[in-house]
Amino acid sequence: MKKYEVLKQIENTGIVAVIRAENSKKAIEITSACINGGISSIEITFTIPKAHKIIEDLDNEFNDTILIGAGTILDSETARIAILSGAKYIVSPSFDLETAKLCNRYQIPYMAGCMTINEIIKAMEAGTDVIKLFPGGIFGPSFIKSIKGPLPQTIIMPTGGVNLDNVTEWIENGCIAVGVGSFLTNGSKKDITEKAKLFIEKIKKTKSKL
Repeated sequence: MKKYEVLKQIENTGIVAVIRAENSKKAIEITSACINGGISSIEITFTIPKAHKIIEDLDNEFNDTILIGAGTILDSETARIAILSGAKYIVSPSFDLETAKLCNRYQIPYMAGCMTINEIIKAMEAGTDVIKLFPGGIFGPSFIKSIKGPLPQTIIMPTGGVNLDNVTEWIENGCIAVGVGSFLTNGSKKDITEKAKLFIEKIKKTKSKL
């Protein structure tokens, strides 16, 4: 799948499910519940033991029907392992220049965590595709407009602090998508699937009005 196709699919769905779990079995269960709820962009974090194997298994099972990305990537070495395992995009909690270079080299979308205008500009100059506003809960949805005032070209996806009560505001204020972790992934498989459906419904409704 080409880079622009990955980014477009994430934008169209409007949500990335951030999967953290104590083991592979639990991670796959959560992923399955999210997929059943209509979320097609899944971020497997490298805080999970053998995360690269989970990415490989999910990529083999679902191929290009969903997007499997790698999260909590701190360096280019880990990013390369994730890409070779089948990750279609790379997500970091902070900006890392060498990871940006590697992702650009292999035409893999890179989402780098940033908190300040200075960090955002440096990340964009290095070719970062999506600015991951992190942790989003510290700033809130109104901060998006503050960024897009001087930097209207910024492509932003907040992670942290996103829930069903504020997801509409995040999208309305100009986010390409939102990353949702524990608010979505905590609970039973049924609970996760129901929350996923509600997120998809709210985001789709909001985007249709923009």
